[in-house]
Amino acid sequence: MPESKLRVIPLGGLGEIGRNCMLIEYGNDIIMVDAGLMFPEEEMLGVDLVIPDISYLRERADRLRGIFLTHGHEDHIGALPYLLREVRAPIYCTRLTNGLVSVKLKEARLNDALQDLHVVEPPSPPIRAGVFEVEFFRVAHSIPDAAGLVIRTPLGTIIHTGDFKLDHTPVMGQHTDLSRLSAEGDKGILLLCSDSTYAEVSGFTPSEQVVGEALAQIIGNAEGRVIIATFASLIARVQQVIDAAERHGRKVFITGRSMMDNSQMAQELGYLRAKPGTLLRPDEMRKTPHEKLVIICTGSQGEPTSALARMARRDHQYVDIVPGDTVITSSTPIPGNEALVDRVIDNLYKMGARVLYSRIAPGVHVRGHAAQEELKLVLSLVRPRYFLPIHGEYRHLVHHAQLGTQMGIDPQNIFVLEDGDVLEIDDQEAYIEGHVSGDYVYVDGLGVGDVDSLVLRDRKHLASDGMVVVIVTIEKRTGKVLGLPEVVSRGFVDVEESEDLLQRTREVALHSLPGEGHAVDWALVNTRVKDGVARFLHDETHRRPMVLPVAVEV
Repeated sequence: MPESKLRVIPLGGLGEIGRNCMLIEYGNDIIMVDAGLMFPEEEMLGVDLVIPDISYLRERADRLRGIFLTHGHEDHIGALPYLLREVRAPIYCTRLTNGLVSVKLKEARLNDALQDLHVVEPPSPPIRAGVFEVEFFRVAHSIPDAAGLVIRTPLGTIIHTGDFKLDHTPVMGQHTDLSRLSAEGDKGILLLCSDSTYAEVSGFTPSEQVVGEALAQIIGNAEGRVIIATFASLIARVQQVIDAAERHGRKVFITGRSMMDNSQMAQELGYLRAKPGTLLRPDEMRKTPHEKLVIICTGSQGEPTSALARMARRDHQYVDIVPGDTVITSSTPIPGNEALVDRVIDNLYKMGARVLYSRIAPGVHVRGHAAQEELKLVLSLVRPRYFLPIHGEYRHLVHHAQLGTQMGIDPQNIFVLEDGDVLEIDDQEAYIEGHVSGDYVYVDGLGVGDVDSLVLRDRKHLASDGMVVVIVTIEKRTGKVLGLPEVVSRGFVDVEESEDLLQRTREVALHSLPGEGHAVDWALVNTRVKDGVARFLHDETHRRPMVLPVAVEV
């Protein structure tokens, strides 16, 4: 009988879109599946990215036997440059994913980590990682070389689907290996971890061919330039645009740093093909008539620094939007990004462009994830003893759990977890046993983890109500308060129009002091001034600015 219990610990991706990361632990061995990031929500002011909290793993870094990446999207590989500064292990992934990870590691100046990368060609022979054996199998997704994992443990086999859908006419010829899933199901599966992103959508997900046909029709009918924004990692979508452009006698210009880097890498690896002369340099693009040009760029999520957002602000280095341009955003906004995307679309309309996006032109984008009928088919083939819905917001996980019940899995054996929950499995049963930190780690500029919920709370406070600085002048030798405090307002009221309010605020601040002419304890002054001024301003304005007392010694 096994001496240890199997522990499955999601550090991200459950109850949210993105940040996918899971640990699987047995005894002294741990493997990690994916290391993704999440784009910040609107209230995360100033935050650039959100990554998983690996404090649990950091304390057990010597037990990490391998990192297994299912595919090359940012929500599955984007946190690697940050995590690899703290933990190291062999990294296993498919060829295109390897190329995308290599680009990211070089950008992060982690060239020494490149030696840890190992390319796997599905269906792969078993990869030994401590007590685990891991095999890759192919799945269809919106990026080539996506894979699922067969993870053999001392207690039984785990199937991790990664992100997948069933596409019988894929753009780059990659199908989900249903025969492999069926064969593994016949052997007996301990645990199925399956993608839940579109578990609330009935029916089947349309094929990527739908997008190719829609883009070809738009490009063929457009009178001016066609500008298409999509994710930089959507290599299959870039290939569809190139194919459509060539079919209609147009040239292609690629812009946006990540789009250019990924496209160059994909060409070198043979995943992206274009006829000689199709892809243009900037000087060639400027000379090309608009009716003969297609531009591929980043910015489908409205990111402020992306190529499309810069075009919408008229500060792109090469492209100025003009009437007659057709702009296509070939993606669905990530939850939280809707306002950014809408702002870019509005600005493009103001410039006279024709804009097509998924809400008004559904064919320009299809989902990369399985809908209900596809999820039910996988459940019927695998027939797991235990079922763990992964990858999705909480309602998606619940919907997927309900599908599991419909397919005959005992509800007691289905687990809807949140980030940090620990699922323990022994030879008799499975149960939730405790919780580790699954918190957000914020990346702000060069800082990783130095912004926390308190900092974000203060930023939100400043953004909503502004700030009032109360400057108290103190005599250095005696500690006496000199004169009336100064009051400076930023983002709270207009100084010229509210001079009377500020004057009364000075008097309140003075009266909050222990008494004019007395030596003061600055900690006491700080508290009294802060509380007194805050209470006065709320009574007068019904607003709560951040009050910052400042001492100046003279």
